[in-house]
Amino acid sequence: MNIKISRETLFKPLTSVASIVEKRHTLPILSNLLLEAKENKIFLTATDLEMQISLSVDSATSGEFSTTIAAKKLLDICRSLPEDSEINMATNDSRITLKAGKSRFNLQTLPAADYPVMTKTQGESTLVSLGQRQLKDLLKQVEFAMAQQDIRYYLNGLLFEVIANRLNIVGTDGHRLSFTSTELKQNYEKQEIILPRKTVIELIKLLDDSEEDVQVEMSNNQVNFSFGNIKLISKVIDGKFPDYNRVIPTGHQNTFTIERMNVLLAMQRASILSNEKYRGIRMVLSNNNLKLISTNSDQEEAEEELELDYSGDTLDIGFNVTYLIDVLNNTNSETIAFSFSDANSSCLITVPNNTHYKYVVMPMRI
Repeated sequence: MNIKISRETLFKPLTSVASIVEKRHTLPILSNLLLEAKENKIFLTATDLEMQISLSVDSATSGEFSTTIAAKKLLDICRSLPEDSEINMATNDSRITLKAGKSRFNLQTLPAADYPVMTKTQGESTLVSLGQRQLKDLLKQVEFAMAQQDIRYYLNGLLFEVIANRLNIVGTDGHRLSFTSTELKQNYEKQEIILPRKTVIELIKLLDDSEEDVQVEMSNNQVNFSFGNIKLISKVIDGKFPDYNRVIPTGHQNTFTIERMNVLLAMQRASILSNEKYRGIRMVLSNNNLKLISTNSDQEEAEEELELDYSGDTLDIGFNVTYLIDVLNNTNSETIAFSFSDANSSCLITVPNNTHYKYVVMPMRI
């Protein structure tokens, strides 16, 4: 069986699916991609047993066949070929031969029948659709607040909650929480899932900056995303996500609004001399004035002073500066609002003109 395909057509989809293939596997076939040719299309599928990405590309094929091929080797070959190359693939028995110009590669394959394809679970599910750019932006607003390798495994992902006509997405690592929400086209019964961290990161890479829709189908143990020529299936994290409504404060009286870049640059400078382990910074608020102060174990000190419109209580509160820099880096609003209650309570960060985004940071003792 033969496939003819240009390098350009194959390279981007190959990059998209190969990124989830793990380097080391107990099952050798999981280092491979499933490659299927039928109806003048090639279908590429990769899985790590928790998540699966498949996509289709047009190509001239003769006959139908399916095989599995080492993902990294195929990607490296494709990457190293000249951009205008035409790739010819031919299979026989347990081998596949790739030819492009004067280059020839003979690779081992494993039978497609042994490939552990994830299938869509049957049963009740909730189907919502929203624009690709819209979903990508929502994910970027919250993904940095997810835990990385917390023993509370339900924090190593994002909460997707559909309730009435809203989709709420929440990330937290126990020290800070990021919440965002968007309106959906119709009303739904309440449904919630926890989307694993790896799936979230892949989704952000795969989603386009386009208005085209993503179909999101959520069931109790799985979520499916379909957009463009891509289908992504992911298991969900089994666990109970914390009640975020109890964490998001209301009625914080001491508030100021400030230009995002001004405070971001000041925090980045102040953080240079913060303690490398604890990353603490003091925010000292007084009448129309904000001081950012950091010190470290060598008794070094940095101080930044910013003028602002503030007439609330005088406050002196410590925070992990990384958590503040993260939110300032991941928001594209020109101004940002900080709200406090007292020196022992959390800080609420919001974006003017967007009542659906909230970021909460717990204080730390310095």
